[in-house]
Amino acid sequence: MRSLDNETESIVSIEQEELRGISRSVGEIEWLLMVVVLSYYVFGGIGEEEKPVTVLAMVLYAMCIMGFRYANFFKHESRWKLAVETWIMTAFITWVLWHTGRLESPLLNTYLLVIITSSLALGKLTTLLELALIGACMVFLGCQSSLDQVLSLKYAAGIFAQFAPMVLVAYITTMFASDIRYGINRVKLLSETDELTKILNRRGFAIIADRLFGQAVRYNRPISVLLIDCDSLKPVNDTIGHKAGDTLLVELVKGILGQLRHTDTLARVGGDEFVALLPETPASGAYSPAEKIRAAVENMSLAFGGKLVRTTVSIGVASYPADGSTLDFLLAHAEHNMYQAKLAGRNRVFRPTAAPAVTVTNA
Repeated sequence: MRSLDNETESIVSIEQEELRGISRSVGEIEWLLMVVVLSYYVFGGIGEEEKPVTVLAMVLYAMCIMGFRYANFFKHESRWKLAVETWIMTAFITWVLWHTGRLESPLLNTYLLVIITSSLALGKLTTLLELALIGACMVFLGCQSSLDQVLSLKYAAGIFAQFAPMVLVAYITTMFASDIRYGINRVKLLSETDELTKILNRRGFAIIADRLFGQAVRYNRPISVLLIDCDSLKPVNDTIGHKAGDTLLVELVKGILGQLRHTDTLARVGGDEFVALLPETPASGAYSPAEKIRAAVENMSLAFGGKLVRTTVSIGVASYPADGSTLDFLLAHAEHNMYQAKLAGRNRVFRPTAAPAVTVTNA
């Protein structure tokens, strides 16, 4: 079997690549905000008395961007890092607006850059919180008015007219982002599911197994692996046809699932090879479910094209910590035991350190 560590590393690298792509887009938006403010400064939109503090704001903001983008402060991209960047953008915009006309500033709509960034990168809840923060900043920017003015209907209407487009942009952008994420999640689900049997494939198993085995190691809990190989798929494919072989695999999966707990995980990792991960199952308890699976499959029969199709399985068992300290070692041990079961005559469970292997004479 292909190393599960390599599979897991591949999955992690894909997720990190997705975050790096989002982070690059956020970086471009940050620099776009800087260009907008700098252009306003260059073309005389800022009064002479306000230029020094505006330049200071741009310098500090540029330092933050370079710190997040080019310094190695963060080994891995994360959504928390992106959220902090949006907060810094909000603070920078608020500072600039304070010195360029406050709510009358033509730069007020730069808040939309924060909203778009949050909608695309951080999801609905974070975007809602960003909107609340921006709303608070707008109230703060209007605090130079008297209390009577602030409480007036005219003032509230003015704030609403300025804030409403931002809410609308947040809603539309978040809706599109949700549709995109849904599509991506569907693709991921399909990429992690075996098309024929509808159980996990190797990639999906790597994700689940890495988490479950990590928990077992962290909390010093037992976990077992069953490597299950169909003994007669090739003869069925050769004599009756691949459609019969596919039907046989589907029924085989149903038979295996019928003997597993809802907490167990089953995946198809090869053409006729399956792996079951049994959390909270020590070496002494792994043999019994394996034998139940063997017996259930042996008693199955499938009528196809006027012929009765039967099959058996050979199962190799391995348990943590008795048979290996890593998941790859455990799978290798289970694979070795599965081949031993085949060499011993097939249709049996093999685990040398457990109960003796069951010997069944094939009809």
